[in-house]
Amino acid sequence: MFPVGRSATLGELEEDPHPLLARLRAAEPVSWIAVLGGWLVTRYDLAVRVMRDDTTFTVDDPRFSTSRVVGPSMLSLDGADHTRHREPFAHPFRPAKVRDRFAGFVEAETDRLISAFQPDGRAELRRQFAGPLAVGVVTEALGLRDVNANKVLSWYAAIVAAVSELTAGQPVSAAGVDAFGELREALLRAISRTDDRSLLGEAVRRPEALGQEDLVSNAAVLMFGGIDTTEGMIVNAVRHMLGDPDALDLVRGSAVLLQGAIEESTRLEPAAAVVDRYATCDVELSGAQIRKGDLVTVSIAGANRDPAVFAEPDRFNIRRENVRLNLAFAQGPHFCLGAHLARTETAIAVRGLLDRLPGLRLDPDHPNAPRGLVFRKPPALHVLWTT
Repeated sequence: MFPVGRSATLGELEEDPHPLLARLRAAEPVSWIAVLGGWLVTRYDLAVRVMRDDTTFTVDDPRFSTSRVVGPSMLSLDGADHTRHREPFAHPFRPAKVRDRFAGFVEAETDRLISAFQPDGRAELRRQFAGPLAVGVVTEALGLRDVNANKVLSWYAAIVAAVSELTAGQPVSAAGVDAFGELREALLRAISRTDDRSLLGEAVRRPEALGQEDLVSNAAVLMFGGIDTTEGMIVNAVRHMLGDPDALDLVRGSAVLLQGAIEESTRLEPAAAVVDRYATCDVELSGAQIRKGDLVTVSIAGANRDPAVFAEPDRFNIRRENVRLNLAFAQGPHFCLGAHLARTETAIAVRGLLDRLPGLRLDPDHPNAPRGLVFRKPPALHVLWTT
């Protein structure tokens, strides 16, 4: 049973999973992946079904990797508990609020970061631009004014590594535990400043306010997602656009096509490649007999290249009409709270790079292939431009 899934390796899933995901989607759309110790769902319709059905496929399980690092949060709860944890943070992430509250800050940070390396003619955009920008926005949003960007980056890198290790069946690392402890202290300091306009300050003042530890866990999840996935969105989008000169020319002159290119990039290489659920009962899914308690992982990366939904799914097509059907921000009750902010941040960041760095291109002397089991992006993105 499930010969493709049983023969899959962690190396395939981390380095270039798309050929394997295509084979699974065609032959075993719900397959037992021995190296993950669970089921992998790769077909679009089945992925949507799992993510929308939080009664049958839940995140509320003690094995859920993120909750084991940062504690219970909106990301690891379902039903009424999920709503209670999510609602205090939902209002500030509405589109109009995001534009009014964050667009100016993102533009200023983008200009500041580009100005620092513009004279050099070369940069590594993940660490010099996308990462610091994502950190700057998150620390501004959460009111972490007394923490520098490098410290936040070290915390989130350790937390991401800890979650990835758990997903691969390894124990929580000491570095992950220490990083969350330091982050917790910084968030508690921010929570104590309830007179500011941060998301934490607003959440504390809302009628449905959470207790301090719940606020910390949810703020950590927002930080964790807001840094890692947005950094990934930016570098993946730049990589896709610079790798397609025709698309790049079109994007330079059109805000609409720029947004289309960003959406298409998130479809082709979603920054969060998988999401985990656990079966609450015995259930049959596309012929697979899933047992109560089984891990059921949805491959966003696999579903986003389903040819039944997306024609020529491996092609970067910035004019794809149904690109917004992509599942990069998930579906159902756990649809990404910060989706609009991530899109806004990425659009401003990419536009800033294209406008201010003439002749921007990939550095041919450095590899830029994305990698990662859970979070996918190039380990480094080296670029050149004309000074």
